[in-house]
Amino acid sequence: MTALDIPTVQAFLLVAELESFTRTAEVLGTTQAAVSMKLQRLEGILRKRLVERSPRAVRLTSDGTAFLAPARALIEAHERAIAPARPVMQQLSLGISDHAAGPELVPLMERLNAVAPQLALSVTIGFSREILDAYDAGKLDAVIVRQEGSRRGGERLTEDEFGWFAAPRFNWRRGETLRLAVLAPPCGVRAMALRALDKAGIAWSEAFVGGGVTAVAAAALAGLALAPMARRIAPAGLVDMGQALGLPRLGTSKVMLHSKVSDPARRDALRTLSATFRSAVSWPAAT
Repeated sequence: MTALDIPTVQAFLLVAELESFTRTAEVLGTTQAAVSMKLQRLEGILRKRLVERSPRAVRLTSDGTAFLAPARALIEAHERAIAPARPVMQQLSLGISDHAAGPELVPLMERLNAVAPQLALSVTIGFSREILDAYDAGKLDAVIVRQEGSRRGGERLTEDEFGWFAAPRFNWRRGETLRLAVLAPPCGVRAMALRALDKAGIAWSEAFVGGGVTAVAAAALAGLALAPMARRIAPAGLVDMGQALGLPRLGTSKVMLHSKVSDPARRDALRTLSATFRSAVSWPAAT
């Protein structure tokens, strides 16, 4: 029987996790066709169909699911065999905008740890403007932020649509002062929301000012106020009240990755981060 090769098994595991040939190719720095050929070669060696392909998604077959455990065991044994006695830890400092982090943060950390256990990861959450200032000052290796102002470059990860989120019991009538839950300045989302309300002639007050999006969401869930935020990061229990209350549309905002990393190990880790983020938000759909 033909022996399994490590890169092919690694490609299979990435396809299984990211559910996308395109995202896997991004992580591996290769083409979608090359990833597909690896999977076909692996299926030929095993004489089993491992994945089902469709225009919208990639899913494991029952044989593919059964192969996950031995595939992971093989890669773990390989990594133990080639690891130096005392692995050299590398530092990767990452800044993430609070309004961009969202539920993708957990899979991002899990995937980075899986593919680059030698990295000592430092993550800073804050306002996009402050995160970018730290990046420009050389204090951060890479940042995930909302696109603001005239800054160009970077890699687009997704584009978020914003809404006015509140608990279903929240009430407001036009003519009354609208109670808001927001982050403090210099939050770009806060500024966008206040501009929209001022333009529409709607009086507002900051009923709650939080130090992070989690606190703002908690205030909205408690019924204290209405919070402007991206649909992607709005927690369960909040609903977009914008249309029902006749509030101005907030529009969209791009989420960008900026990086100064040049060495191969950290660059590979950031490719993994980018692909994992895109897969987690499912934008754009790709196979």
